[in-house]
Amino acid sequence: MASHIILPKEEAEAALGVAVEEDHDSPAAPGYQHQQGPPVAKALPFSATCVRISRDSYPNLRALRNASAMSLPDDDAAYAKLEEGDYGYLLDDVPHFTDYLSDLPTFPNPLQDHPAYSTVKQYFVNADDTVPEKVVVQKDSPRGVHFRRAGPRQRVYFESEDVKACIVTCGGLCPGLNTVIRELVCGLSHMYNVNDIFGIQNGYKGFYSSNYLPMTPKSVNDIHKRGGTVLGTSRGGHDTKKIVDNIQDRGINQVYIIGGDGTQKGAYEIYKEIRRRGLKVAVAGVPKTIDNDIAVIDKSFGFDSAVEEAQRAIDAAHVEASSAENGIGLVKLMGRYSGFIAMYATLASRDVDCCLIPESPFYLEGEGGLFEYIEKRLKENNHMVIVVAEGAGQDLIAKSIAAADQIDASGNKLLLDVGLWLTHKIKDYCKNKKMEMTIKYIDPTYMIRAIPSNASDNVYCTLLAHSAIHGAMAGYSFTVGMVNGRHAYIPFHRVTSTRNKVKITDRMWARLLSSTNQPSFLSQKDIDAAREADKLASKSPVPVNTKEHGENAKKPANGEK
Repeated sequence: MASHIILPKEEAEAALGVAVEEDHDSPAAPGYQHQQGPPVAKALPFSATCVRISRDSYPNLRALRNASAMSLPDDDAAYAKLEEGDYGYLLDDVPHFTDYLSDLPTFPNPLQDHPAYSTVKQYFVNADDTVPEKVVVQKDSPRGVHFRRAGPRQRVYFESEDVKACIVTCGGLCPGLNTVIRELVCGLSHMYNVNDIFGIQNGYKGFYSSNYLPMTPKSVNDIHKRGGTVLGTSRGGHDTKKIVDNIQDRGINQVYIIGGDGTQKGAYEIYKEIRRRGLKVAVAGVPKTIDNDIAVIDKSFGFDSAVEEAQRAIDAAHVEASSAENGIGLVKLMGRYSGFIAMYATLASRDVDCCLIPESPFYLEGEGGLFEYIEKRLKENNHMVIVVAEGAGQDLIAKSIAAADQIDASGNKLLLDVGLWLTHKIKDYCKNKKMEMTIKYIDPTYMIRAIPSNASDNVYCTLLAHSAIHGAMAGYSFTVGMVNGRHAYIPFHRVTSTRNKVKITDRMWARLLSSTNQPSFLSQKDIDAAREADKLASKSPVPVNTKEHGENAKKPANGEK
């Protein structure tokens, strides 16, 4: 890891070519009143606290600063921590107590005396360990963006008896919620000897409208065997000031927030308010989305369970379709913006003849359209199974049904029922063509959401919970997730600024088309647009001058030629 420098204000201004303002997120910011606890050291300027630059890359300071400002919203750029290294290495780091609090004591990690870990050769994570965002590179590629590796540190910023933790679940249901809750409680208690653990009931609003629920390993012992969440959940209800007021008043110093991208945005706002007030509170986000649309991470917990359960619905649709003349089984699966469940369930089933997802536009009539394919498939096989993600075809529905745009409490657009709409459209087409046909429509959405997690998700939930605990004890605030098979701490803004979507120019989608033998329904214009979107999505959030890094890396450290 390259060494680092902190620039004085005057030198920073000279390097950047702009005036460096004081940090507006200082606890002394105007308009702030609700402040308690020890005095907080004055925050350093942005150039000193938020962008740590290697000595070798000092000439690139202005370029990196400007690039980061352009690639992030102003509010997010103020919290970005970017660290350059040799050969195009860039660490997209997460916030830490020491970014805004000074002279904090540290303590030995209790795990060093834990009998369960006495035989582990190297249990503590090296301070310089990072996880690359991309593992497939070319010979001359820059090292690229990395994230801080998750895991226990040798020194922690909390003594066990001082920890007061709370856990909240927000948004829709998902397999594995209870497992994450259980492992957070048991992990805090068994690994770090924490006794004060509380559950926040019914989502964000529970911070200020409900009593906190004391939780112990005994009280959560078998909750992983049940679906849903024992804490209850809700959408919306996020009032940052009220939430942080209650966190501060109750002396909470670790907050574990389980939810999707909207929930993680809320967690980010909570962290920013905590930092403004100068509170020693760690915020750990555990991303949850059954659709698998959280950016950066490999997958979200509950996804494997959802795909497995979706097989039951597809199997039922296949039985119904194959038992009737010209039978069609139509299954609608979750996937508001991303069609991962539909795609993976289709690939796993091998009984599906057509899969429709939001990322791949389709059309009904005309040559190469869905109706033509349905007619062809029924003539060949006498039955067929169609899987459609809930977000697919919304543009087509909007053209045929006048409906006002509405949103739910989380700000998500309310979707029209594509399964029901498609069922009627297929019936009308077959009637006009005088084709005998039977269609069965199955919507297993709420059945899938409500199941307990399967074995692989249970293991994944355990690892996520433990990684979250280790990071919070070490003083970080972050979203935790698996990146290329390794658990990492990811900045909040990275998982909330975009969505993970199926790449229809990727080989996985090609495998699906090969499996179903369906037409792609794509024009050349659609394909070109998808390729351009993939190029933009694959770019690093902050450009790095890899050429200069390489040249600097080749120079001897003592300056000799």
